[in-house]
Amino acid sequence: MAEPVTPPLQKNSAFQQAIEAIEALSIDDQLMLIHLIQQRLKQQRRSALLQQVSEVEQEYEAGNFKMGSVADLMAELDD
Repeated sequence: MAEPVTPPLQKNSAFQQAIEAIEALSIDDQLMLIHLIQQRLKQQRRSALLQQVSEVEQEYEAGNFKMGSVADLMAELDD
């Protein structure tokens, strides 16, 4: 499987500096960092989902919804 093509990084870009700093860490510290980043990403996704659910509940409570069948939805999308 071919690796994804990424644009060349500028030598002094913040991203490149971060990569270099990470590569300077021990393997154990790199693994700990990966775990920490994964946990933070999961929490960010949870927070975003909770926000979306809250917005949908508010719309529902305000009566901003329509009831109908899938066919009704498809017909409305075609309009």
